[in-house]
Amino acid sequence: MPYCAVGTQPSFPVADAHLENDFKIFYRTYGGGTTKVLLIIGLAATHDAWGPQIKALTGTTVPNDDDDDNGKEGNGGIHVCAFDNRGVGRSSVPVEKSEYSTEIMAKDAIALLDHLGWKKAHIFGHSMGAMIACKVAAVFPDRVLSLALLNVTGGGFQCFPKLDRQTLSVAYRFLKAKTPEERAAVDLDTHYSQEYLEEYVGTDKRRAILYQQYVKGISTTGMQSNYGFDGQLNACWTHKITEAEIEVIKSAGFLVSIIHGRHDIIAQIYYAKRLAQRLYPVATMVDLHGGHLVSHERPEEVNQALFDLIKASEVNMNPHDWTNLPKKQSWLKEKRVLIRTNNQAGSNVSLKCYVLEKLHIFLLYFIGLLVLAFEYGRKLLRRLKPVRVGGSTSYTESQ
Repeated sequence: MPYCAVGTQPSFPVADAHLENDFKIFYRTYGGGTTKVLLIIGLAATHDAWGPQIKALTGTTVPNDDDDDNGKEGNGGIHVCAFDNRGVGRSSVPVEKSEYSTEIMAKDAIALLDHLGWKKAHIFGHSMGAMIACKVAAVFPDRVLSLALLNVTGGGFQCFPKLDRQTLSVAYRFLKAKTPEERAAVDLDTHYSQEYLEEYVGTDKRRAILYQQYVKGISTTGMQSNYGFDGQLNACWTHKITEAEIEVIKSAGFLVSIIHGRHDIIAQIYYAKRLAQRLYPVATMVDLHGGHLVSHERPEEVNQALFDLIKASEVNMNPHDWTNLPKKQSWLKEKRVLIRTNNQAGSNVSLKCYVLEKLHIFLLYFIGLLVLAFEYGRKLLRRLKPVRVGGSTSYTESQ
């Protein structure tokens, strides 16, 4: 099986330092050619979730063998690598939350590029994987040919889903899911729009067909461990792209495509559009009819957007010809334009929407502070709890 060893210290990547305590990243390569694409998947998912994109980019979903030279030579075609992030699938599962951050996981990605001998690659990420990809572009811009961010947010409180009954129900069911069947049922509502799930494919609803596929897939790979899920969630919560990093990405010379499903209940499209605007003029915004896993719900459109990005990069397209975003204005000017537009239309509906949107963001931030306070209080109580002397001497590794 193909594995890449990554260092345990912040100073890595050290892809070829095969130390006994190194973490291992499981990866697969597909196709072959001079165009290199690295796919970084999101929270709790494995590399297989890139199936529709791997098929479109390479023409196959059959991975190259470990000792196969396929993909190392050739003048044309696309050579793809997809991998399991630390904490999931066949990759190592560190037990400490401190072992997970988007920057650490970005270094995992760079270690994998070194292991493969790829100097540069098109970096495509989905959800948490898009946060990691963004960090790769900010910290290692010289390794990036182009950047595609699917269903991305800026991390932190932006990871909170919409506050409505459906989303709260999904979140509750997700936390309670203990079996592949329970997890599959909630994953469908998390990943796809309800409209898509209720469509008929032949005589069966798509929900029933996908449910069977999800149960089989989860049963094969196994449920993600608590260590892995908590660690990856910590990486999302602590993720942040600073203004200095935004400037690095904008000045690095590569193009960016931000692709999003407008019905995503997990990563809200508002934050993706805001990130795209921060990256003006090197970014373009692709707004599609779909949910969080828009790469599966609208694969043809997503794949076309990825091919467009690769092609535009190969011809060194001018960013101003690439972007479809309005010219970035100052915050004060944007608000003046908004108010002027409302007055001219004889309505303050847009202004009310703006105020409500800001109130929603404040509520999410406030809830985030409460969650942090609760977590801190729980840890403090554990430290203050008296140590029990004597008692049972039994101990299991699962503890």
